Amino acid sequence: MEIPESQTVSYKREKPKRATYFVKRFFFITLGALLMGVALELFLVPNQLLDGGIVGISIILSHLTGWKLGVFIFLLNLPFFFLGYKQIGKTFAISTIYAITVLSISTILLHPIDPVIDDKFLVTIFGGAVLGIGVGIVLRYGGSLDGTEILSILVQNKVPFSVGEIVMIINFFIFAVAGFVFTWESALFSVVAYFIASKMIDTVLLGFDESKSVWVISDAYKDIGEAINSRLGRGVTYLKGEGAYTGEDKRVIFCVITRLEEAKLKDIVMEIDDSAFLSIGNVSEVRGGNHKKRDIH
Repeated sequence: MEIPESQTVSYKREKPKRATYFVKRFFFITLGALLMGVALELFLVPNQLLDGGIVGISIILSHLTGWKLGVFIFLLNLPFFFLGYKQIGKTFAISTIYAITVLSISTILLHPIDPVIDDKFLVTIFGGAVLGIGVGIVLRYGGSLDGTEILSILVQNKVPFSVGEIVMIINFFIFAVAGFVFTWESALFSVVAYFIASKMIDTVLLGFDESKSVWVISDAYKDIGEAINSRLGRGVTYLKGEGAYTGEDKRVIFCVITRLEEAKLKDIVMEIDDSAFLSIGNVSEVRGGNHKKRDIH
């Protein structure tokens, strides 16, 4: 059967696009895994600090046995790779095993290098930050560096805990064991480093531009929408809604703004209708559509 020329062109355009995304994805997964390796071997591990999850268990076992850290990271994560492959998806599993392999190799190669700093306070801050950035990049591009998240996702429906609570419980026991294996000072510094890392992960996943979604319900929706468009330079979308109690038809204004535009948008809404319903939330990523800001004068 002959393929129409239009379909052939479309296919030829799509293939390079997918290839570019594939290269970009694995570039950033590699970068994220390398950053985590740097955080572990040049900051945390030489100063007897550790991360949570499988990596934390690997650090403890490496300290007790003298084996390479990368060996434990790879071997202990393997079972979770197969779980991820079966339950979460092929692409995620491949991205994860690749990230874990890069992390394992990087820790082995970086191990002979002396730590960057040995002040525990600075190590905690910068080690945790670099660790969080690395993990966040890998997560943002569809991979994982620790099997405990996969385990938590798989068992959350069978236990009365959320994914975050399961991870927290696992890490509580890991840091408690670290107190006995290393020192309680190291365990407490590790908790602080883990907290800093979690905040950096959130920052990477949510983005640095801090976009926000805005929902406004008002009878003066047209005036508010036109004001947002002309005074902020942001496009708006009118959605149809219905009041559950009154059954009345309502118009809902939706738009996406930056954090710096939030105060001005509130002023616009309150100026036109001070009784309007206004909801503002964080947006992790914005793509496509007409989100680009229009120039205003």
